[in-house]
Amino acid sequence: MRKTMSWITAAAILSGGAALGAREAQHSGAAQQLKEAQWGPAPPMLPPGAEIAVLSGDPGKAGPYTVRLKFPANYAIPAHSHPTDENVAVVSGTFTLGMGDKLVKGAASNTSLTAGGYALAPAGMNHFAYTGAQEVTIMLYGIGPVEFTYVNPSDDPRHKS
Repeated sequence: MRKTMSWITAAAILSGGAALGAREAQHSGAAQQLKEAQWGPAPPMLPPGAEIAVLSGDPGKAGPYTVRLKFPANYAIPAHSHPTDENVAVVSGTFTLGMGDKLVKGAASNTSLTAGGYALAPAGMNHFAYTGAQEVTIMLYGIGPVEFTYVNPSDDPRHKS
């Protein structure tokens, strides 16, 4: 298994420090509206096109974290797993999740969640996700450190040039 760089480090590097501002907001007790999110490119462990806004914590360290992720229309995350539970709450759009070793769009066992929907991907469970014809925003939270292991190593965007 390949360990990944921390989400917070990648987000800070790729978004010019926006993630660090979120960490400071957490300690000051600040609240944030969705329209105030400071978005930057998602870490390279996700396929290109996703954006991230770190709300609290450090997903690269032990302890709680919360991030928002925005995915474009027709976006897909191949089958992967995490060593810790992954909690997903849909903020906008329709986000489809499936469990298994391979991304299969349209499978009867997949679950499409709309705004307000929630899913738990337990630690070690292979799962995949995709969007349809519209952009999707989710809130992802859990206990770090976050690690990302693709079932098929060739699906890992960190190995693509």
